[in-house]
Amino acid sequence: MARLAQTAGLTDVQQEILATVRDFVDKEIIPVATELEHRDEYPQQIVDGLKELGLFGLMIPEEYGGLGESLLTYALCVEEIARGWMSVSGIINTHFIVAYMLKQHGTQEQKDHFLPRMAAGDIRGAFSMSEPGLGSDVSAITSKAVKDGDEYVLNGQKMWLTNGGTSSLVAVLVRSDEGHSGQETATAPHKSMTTFLVEKEPGFGEVRPGLTIPGKIDKMGYKGVDTTELIMDGLRVPADRVLGGVTGRGFYQMMDGVEVGRVNVAARGCGVAQRAFELGVQYAQQRHTFGKPIAQHQAIQFKLAEMATKVEAAHAMMVNAARKKDSGERNDLEAGMAKYLASEYCKEVVEDAFRIHGGYGFSKEYEIERLYREAPMLLIGEGTAEIQKMIIGRRLLEEYRFQG
Repeated sequence: MARLAQTAGLTDVQQEILATVRDFVDKEIIPVATELEHRDEYPQQIVDGLKELGLFGLMIPEEYGGLGESLLTYALCVEEIARGWMSVSGIINTHFIVAYMLKQHGTQEQKDHFLPRMAAGDIRGAFSMSEPGLGSDVSAITSKAVKDGDEYVLNGQKMWLTNGGTSSLVAVLVRSDEGHSGQETATAPHKSMTTFLVEKEPGFGEVRPGLTIPGKIDKMGYKGVDTTELIMDGLRVPADRVLGGVTGRGFYQMMDGVEVGRVNVAARGCGVAQRAFELGVQYAQQRHTFGKPIAQHQAIQFKLAEMATKVEAAHAMMVNAARKKDSGERNDLEAGMAKYLASEYCKEVVEDAFRIHGGYGFSKEYEIERLYREAPMLLIGEGTAEIQKMIIGRRLLEEYRFQG
């Protein structure tokens, strides 16, 4: 029987890339993922392997040393990597979003300076929107940038940076009222936001004058990858490190990045759900009750059928959202739907696999225990289910506007 979540219409190059990534996942990630996760250890050897495969430059144009592949190819690679260990896909995702924002919105000097080294994996990216009291209300950002000659001085506290410690380039969204009238700022706060490209040394503590990465946030799951705060206290950034060279466009730049990030999170949900199904269907054939494998009990077959259907549906929506973005069309509706469905289905498939394992699912000796702690992160990453529903609802009303 064919494996679940196959994608029609792929080129030979895409199929070769995916086969290579899947082989890497099976040999280099799955055998060590649970042990590294339990130790909350950064997977340096795995990251080095992905660097050798060229995945850090997968979507960066060839002129900058990347592979110039599509969002679809990238999403399918993320799906495979998340199937092995979701934390590894997170390491790549934030890097990819920053590279995408540079490619789409950066000045030529910024592209020439950063993209070749990002494609090689020598510069690792992270992006920062959230703040301690912010949640999903991006318009409530309080961190600020004030112009001082040829520099900006940044102050404020940011939260939930994936790769905050290991990255060397952070795209930071702050408020910058320079160049906007008070009335415009008051009525449209998103127009007073600017994205800065902040270079720093990897590590924790004061990583450059005025910039501190306090340390890793201890999390329920999604371990291995470092999630941090970022504190700016008189951080000086040259004016030529404003993304795109113009202030006031940061909100739109970040939302463009988050839109493709939602396709990535959907892909992660698909990958984790696939792995949960694999674990569930394997265990169901090995575990015996009442004289036969539990897979032969109708109740378990029904559960497996539901799980497989959810894996297929989520994968199809993720692929559709990626292809829509690749076509150059607006895809916030499709990305929102894919992220919402894939994350919810992932949680349900993981829980069903957990139930199939019975008491052993609660043991750290079994891989499903790790997946059970990882799946909830997808419910909130790149916007909660409620945020996705707001996006979907508003777009539907645009498309189906009543003409009365």
